[in-house]
Amino acid sequence: MVRRARRINRELAEVYPYAHPELDFRNPFELLVATVLSAQTTDLRVNQTTPALFAKYPTPEDMAAAVPEELEEIIRPTGFFRAKARSLLGLSAALRDDFGGTVPGRLEDLVTLPGVGRKTAHVVLGNAFGRPGITVDTHFGRLVRRWKWTAQEDPEKVEAEIGAIFPKSEWTMLSHRVIFHGRRICHARRPACGACPIAPLCPAYGEGETDPEKAKKLLKYEMGGQPGQRLSPPPDYPGRPAAPLGAAAAD
Repeated sequence: MVRRARRINRELAEVYPYAHPELDFRNPFELLVATVLSAQTTDLRVNQTTPALFAKYPTPEDMAAAVPEELEEIIRPTGFFRAKARSLLGLSAALRDDFGGTVPGRLEDLVTLPGVGRKTAHVVLGNAFGRPGITVDTHFGRLVRRWKWTAQEDPEKVEAEIGAIFPKSEWTMLSHRVIFHGRRICHARRPACGACPIAPLCPAYGEGETDPEKAKKLLKYEMGGQPGQRLSPPPDYPGRPAAPLGAAAAD
């Protein structure tokens, strides 16, 4: 299982050499806020919302002083906006009062912030601070169980078991690759098995559509000729020029 898991990771690295967090951000605070907003919605929806949010509240101090109703109105499109606004106000106040207005770079500090769990903390640590972490979101958990890497359902136990399979240096990029694959090909209800580059390695092959032509129609984002989740992609994102923050990139 370990050999197969590591080979799958190597294959995914070739398929998604540009794997990255699909939330637009320019600093740790923006990534932290965007990740909190991403719960129960798409990264694309968050990326459509955050330009106006950060234009009005660029720092923790600014956001901590926000009028709750005004903050709620800006983030309303992301859903659960009242609960998310409470989290943003709380974490911003904590950053202001307890961390000098900066996002801490330690897991034990991040998880003390309102609305921030291990998943969000690892996203921030891995992508804003370069500190390895495994991000167990719904896609990651689904795929590692589908691939028989673990049978655990609890995210912290999943994190521990997957962390034992791979060297720490791989954790952040492994998370991106698995999440990319889950969003694009290995879907929850109808995985595109017939168009999957790791099908020969997958113990769950056949759970989804195996006909290659039918499977191709199930592909999402750039795999299916559609734009990805980011509105402000990095310059080396294949086929998609960089765009100003909040501006739609060319399809």
